[in-house]
Amino acid sequence: MADRRHKHDDAEPAVSSDASSRLRLCAATREACDVDDLIRFAADPAGTIVPDLARRLPGRGVWIKAEKAAIAAAVKGNAFARSLKRAVVADPALPDRVEQLIEKRVLEALALANKAGLVTTGFQQVDELVGNGGAVLLIQAGDAAPGGREKLARKFAAVQRAKGRHEAVVTSLSGEQLSLAMGRSNVVHAAVIHGGAANRFRDEAERLRRYRSGFGASEGTENTVDLEVQTDIE
Repeated sequence: MADRRHKHDDAEPAVSSDASSRLRLCAATREACDVDDLIRFAADPAGTIVPDLARRLPGRGVWIKAEKAAIAAAVKGNAFARSLKRAVVADPALPDRVEQLIEKRVLEALALANKAGLVTTGFQQVDELVGNGGAVLLIQAGDAAPGGREKLARKFAAVQRAKGRHEAVVTSLSGEQLSLAMGRSNVVHAAVIHGGAANRFRDEAERLRRYRSGFGASEGTENTVDLEVQTDIE
C-alpha cells in the first residue's frame, strides 16, 4: 500500500528526516512502525475520530499500530487529542468498528478473487487442488467441523513444504461470511490459485489476523492459526 503522507498534514512525523522513510510513530505505543503496520485516523468536521484505512482523508492524521489492543489503548489514553492538540471525540467502540471495516475489506477481496476465477470450493475439489499443488492459499470456515478442516490443513502444509513454499491458511471468516462473499451456499472449504486478486485477499486477511492477534508480520510463527505467510505468492 503506497505511502500518501504528502497529501496530509500528519500529527505524527516520520521518525527519519529521509523523505522516503515509511516509518511513523504510533501515538499510543510510541513505537516506530512501517506504515503498513499502522492505521491512520483523522477527525471529521464535527471532531469525531474516524479510521482512514485507505489513507485518503484530508487534514492532520494520527497513526496507531494496527492492533485492536493498541487502538483501545489510544481511545482510553486520549492519544488522539494529544496528537492533534485539540479536543476530539473517540468512540469507545472504535476498535470494533475498525475490525468490521478490515473484515469488510477481506470479504470484498475474496469476492473479487472469486469473480476472477481463482477460488475453488467444496471439500473434494479443494482436496484435489491441494494435492496437485495448485493451491497457494487455503481458506477454511472458522466454525467448520475440526475433522475435515485439520485433514485438509495437514495435507496443504505437507504439499507446501515439499514445494518450498510458506503455508497460508485463512480461518478468520465464518461459513456464512464465505458463502455471502462468493454467492454460494454452505461454503466451508476453499482454495485459491495464483493471481493478483489472490495476493490482495492474502494481504487483507493477514491484516485482519494481525489486528485481532496483536502479532505483527515479523512476529508470526509456523503455528499461526489464521494466516501464515512471509513472502509474495509465486
